[in-house]
Amino acid sequence: MDGTTVARSYASALHDIGQRHDAADRFGEELDRFAALLRAEPRIRAFLLAPTVDADAKKGALRSALADDFHPLLLNFLQVVLDKRRQRLLGEIATEYRAIRDEAKGRVRAEVTLARVPDERLEEDIRTALAERLGKVVIPEFKVDPKILGGVRVRYEDRVIDGTLRRRLLALRRAMLAADL
Repeated sequence: MDGTTVARSYASALHDIGQRHDAADRFGEELDRFAALLRAEPRIRAFLLAPTVDADAKKGALRSALADDFHPLLLNFLQVVLDKRRQRLLGEIATEYRAIRDEAKGRVRAEVTLARVPDERLEEDIRTALAERLGKVVIPEFKVDPKILGGVRVRYEDRVIDGTLRRRLLALRRAMLAADL
């Protein structure tokens, strides 16, 4: 089984627990905070991944550091992850959990790439147009890439909507070259 499949299984189990205890949104927020902490603090990540550190020491450190801020069931979940030696998947578990939660809430995350930084009105127009087209609440992440010249490219789930000027110019070039043959 690959890491993503395992991470998805753990995330799904956590989501089921969260729904049963009316804490699924809280779990998501706390899991995102924990994953961000692991990215921001390499020493914490190294500590959790260190094979020479006993699992009980890791679990104790986790419990004492997070007990005041995290739901007890989420702390138990994190300890199970440590017991099963799956701590290297914690970032992926957080990502998969977010995807499961978004699906349950009818949301989709989209990477929106533009040639320039959008103003608030353009962001809202894009968000609204995507919501109408996809039939879901869209959570966009805006990026800038001057190489696209103009237009917009949207990536969501495993799909791409490419409405960039660069793509249109390339398509026109191909059509013109094909007509010459």
